[in-house]
Amino acid sequence: MERILITGGAGYIGTALTPMLLERGHHVTIYDNFMYGAEPLFGFCTHRNLKLVKADVRDGLELSKAVKDHDWILHLAAIVGYPACAADPRRAHSTNVDGTRNVLMAMSRGQRLVFASTGSTYGKVEGIATEETPIAPLTLYGQNKRDGEKLVRDSGLDHVTLRFATVFGPSPRLRLDLLVNDFVYQAIHNRQIILYEGHFRRTFLHSYDAAASYPFTMANFDKMKGQVFNVGDTSMNFTKREIAEHVRKYANFYLHEADVGHDLDQRDYEVDYSKLAGLGYKASFDLDTGIQQLVQIFSVFSTQDPLRNA
Repeated sequence: MERILITGGAGYIGTALTPMLLERGHHVTIYDNFMYGAEPLFGFCTHRNLKLVKADVRDGLELSKAVKDHDWILHLAAIVGYPACAADPRRAHSTNVDGTRNVLMAMSRGQRLVFASTGSTYGKVEGIATEETPIAPLTLYGQNKRDGEKLVRDSGLDHVTLRFATVFGPSPRLRLDLLVNDFVYQAIHNRQIILYEGHFRRTFLHSYDAAASYPFTMANFDKMKGQVFNVGDTSMNFTKREIAEHVRKYANFYLHEADVGHDLDQRDYEVDYSKLAGLGYKASFDLDTGIQQLVQIFSVFSTQDPLRNA
């Protein structure tokens, strides 16, 4: 079986992805600085085919040592999202851009790369965004990922770039700084959701479907090589108000639609996912299933730690 290195493997998607790869018989190395701890790995960290490396993608020397002898590099390590990047722009750039450059410099010909990007690179789009839509990110996070995409594209290495929809749902390394997750948490614990710019539209993707896109990409790599793919499902395109109404089916809360305030990310678009769907990719979890899973978790779980990325 193949040897796979996952940068950021202790994160939100990485902790969902790693067990999938181990179950397929692969040897997996998680390369992570463990800034949020190692507890999310406790369910599988003793697996005989798993190796853990505590290091940062900004450390080019350690990264070079770790990358060699792997067939695949799944580059997930990043400071993710508008708030976290805005909180520390220098760390965001050094991780998301310089860290990506370090990954590329550490790789050799014959190794294959899957790069995690985001729909945030599109910015504010009129109409439906396809992979051919010019990207014009409005946030530092989107700009970092745009720059990372260019580095990957210009590297000459065998690669695929995945632009993910807005992810939601449970994960061993749970996050609350995601719209659906936050809405469900607020509904359960605060009994209210404060909504502004509720007409803004996004496409959503369950965390385990996001993770499953990696084995799918590996299996279809020859067809996807050198290209960008939107990762999501057209059936889960919703406005923020529609998300709140879906949550209302499973939790009682007061919905306050604020007259002031705006979405700093300014994402308001619909995305076309037909390119990846044409190869056979399809989401397995719908919005309601993910909300029900989150309701069950948050009904027995509360935290003073906001579990965000900032």
